[in-house]
Amino acid sequence: MAKIKVVMPQMGESITTGTITKWRKQVGEIIEIDEILLDISTDKVESEIPSPVKGKVAELLYPEGDTVDVGKPIAYIEDDLNASFDASSSSKSTPARSAPPMVEKVEHAPRENKSTQAQESSFVESAEGRRFYTPLVKKLAQESGVPLSELSTLEGSGAGGRVNRHDFEEYAKNRQSGSSKVASVSSTSASASSKAATMDLPKVDAMVGYTGAVDVITMDNMRKVIARNMVTSKLTSPHVNSVSEVDLTHLVKFREGFKSEFERKEGFKLTYTPFILHALAQALKDFPMVNSSLDGDKILVKKEIHLGCAVAVPGNGLVVPIIRGADNLNMLGICRKLNDLANRARAKKLTLDELQGGTFTFTNVGSFGTLLATPVILQPQVGIYAAGVIQKRVVVTRDDSIAIRSMMYGTHTYDHRLIDGEQGGKFLEAVHEYLRQMKPETMF
Repeated sequence: MAKIKVVMPQMGESITTGTITKWRKQVGEIIEIDEILLDISTDKVESEIPSPVKGKVAELLYPEGDTVDVGKPIAYIEDDLNASFDASSSSKSTPARSAPPMVEKVEHAPRENKSTQAQESSFVESAEGRRFYTPLVKKLAQESGVPLSELSTLEGSGAGGRVNRHDFEEYAKNRQSGSSKVASVSSTSASASSKAATMDLPKVDAMVGYTGAVDVITMDNMRKVIARNMVTSKLTSPHVNSVSEVDLTHLVKFREGFKSEFERKEGFKLTYTPFILHALAQALKDFPMVNSSLDGDKILVKKEIHLGCAVAVPGNGLVVPIIRGADNLNMLGICRKLNDLANRARAKKLTLDELQGGTFTFTNVGSFGTLLATPVILQPQVGIYAAGVIQKRVVVTRDDSIAIRSMMYGTHTYDHRLIDGEQGGKFLEAVHEYLRQMKPETMF
């Protein structure tokens, strides 16, 4: 028999903590493999976490409401259903924190299928270390006939070396071709970001020189994670910003004349965001280096374009759901996908795979009336585009006439370790040229 350690799983890119919102099982209760053990909430998603094995709940280390770092033990499950232990010392209301948690599995007489169940669970602590597999990867493995134990040595490209869909598909392709060598991506960049996030930073006295009254507000989990990620990004990437303006008069006129018909047909409003996303996807095909990441001194050029779109959510925070294969979608496809992701983002109903794997990010600061912005890069990407508010201004047109036009500032923020000013500026101009040449009346 063995005492299986359950750890706080990685719930998305750059997520370092999770909050236990509800324990579904009590100490001493029997739990089946893949039966829900607890509910976890992060700043991006709420998830039900299944049990990695069938057994009896031995310990719950944290009460509901506690926020726990990724990788830390949160519970123990005894795979011997006849095991006895003192439930009174390991209850949900009084977690056993005084004694150090057990980190080694105590092996006894082998039991049929027990080790296999542990290896093929969605996440479990093994001799090689914690392995967490998303439901999507688990499903793909099952459909392909690949046991999860076979992936234990595969170093994925997700946060913390986690295996994502792309990693699995590459592995399965090489596996079918008979190749024993599997291409893997090291976690050098993730390690560097982690070190940057935990390094000692100079502390500033928030009250220096101030003698008035103060309201003290404790940051919620979402704000803590956002703050940490912003610092990590600035410490990782030297940010450079290129700003340019673009005439969107033709898009404004088209939208004004088409928006009522569009909303009647589709059931939601037509915004300018899909037009900009379409232009970004086309420009990224022209400038593949902008659609890449850095892994130490290696440049990882992403072959697929997965656009992240920042969405404000209730609670003074934001999430960035991913439109996968954005360059393969037509305008109506982008509109529908964006609306679906935005609605579920605000309701905190996105899946893990919809929050990770983006290759470039878009943020619309113009929706708040902002003229322009210099956003922070979402690691490990190397660029982000910010759209300002569309305003009528008096301008000199390209044919040297003076006219009132609907103008927008766009900002391309990029990682200067890889993207220099020339490439950053040319990419920005390409995005705006696609917008200028766009014929929206032919795209719906």
